[in-house]
Parts: sequence; C-alpha cells; structure tokens
Amino acid sequence: MGAGKTTIGRHLAEILSWPFVDSDHEIELRTGASIPWIFDVEGEEGFRKREEQMIAELTNRRHIVLATGGGAVLRQINRQNLHQRGVVVYLETPVSMQLERTAHDKNRPLLQTADPLTKLAELLKIRDPLYREVAHLIVPTTSGCAKDLAYSIIQKLNFI
Repeated sequence: MGAGKTTIGRHLAEILSWPFVDSDHEIELRTGASIPWIFDVEGEEGFRKREEQMIAELTNRRHIVLATGGGAVLRQINRQNLHQRGVVVYLETPVSMQLERTAHDKNRPLLQTADPLTKLAELLKIRDPLYREVAHLIVPTTSGCAKDLAYSIIQKLNFI
C-alpha cells in the first residue's frame, strides 16, 4: 500500500507501449461501486472474492502492466496466477514512506483507523513474505523517481 504500483506501473506501460490495468479500478468499473463501499457492504472477504476473480481474468491477458491491490497476495490462488502467468515486481517500500504517500487517501479502507502507522506495519509484516514468495524481481523504491524506477525495472528484466 503506497508503494507506487500505479505510478510506476503507468510509466512501465508507457515505456513498453502496453496497456496499464489496475485490478482495483477494474473492480470499481465493473461493479459501479468504490472499493470503500464494497468493503462497507460486503466486508473484506467479499472484496477479496471479487479481487480473486478479477486477477484470474486479468492474468490471462498478455502484454499488459497490471497493478494489484496490496492485499492481493493474501490468497494463494492470486499468488499462483500472478507468478505463473506474468512477471511480478515487488516494489519494496518502508512503512514510513507508505504512510507519507497514503496519509490523505480516504480510498484505502484498511487505513481508516486511529493509528495508520501501526496498521501499515502490521500489514507489511503479514504481506512482505508473500510478496517475496511471488516476486520475480524485488525493487526498493526509496531512491529515484518513478520513471527512473520503471526504466531500471525494464533494464533488469531485459525487456528492451
């Protein structure tokens, strides 16, 4: 959460001349509802079911840059589909930087808490091993602008 998946993903897509797809945005488009609304009405489990279906569909596409929500890795089937059907880049981002990037974003239901820093640390403790499991490449996001990181990713993956 707040790692730069959308920003860096858009740069990657532009450089590669591939479509950029955000799984959360696709869920919102298809349901006509915001992610916070889905969380409120269906709970996290309801959202995760929708997310699983969307990732299963999107990972069958070729030559796209896909950004998923940070919790997508919580389900084994998502990790499997992402890892086997594409190239996964884990944008490793410290909690302090995540907090800075998400501090004013009301579209993140899991961070609507009195202590978002603690929540981010808890989420990272659970998710980091899962991100590492699924990743083909791990990229620290602590230095460099998003476009430079995108070029670095492409260079490391030998796409150009």
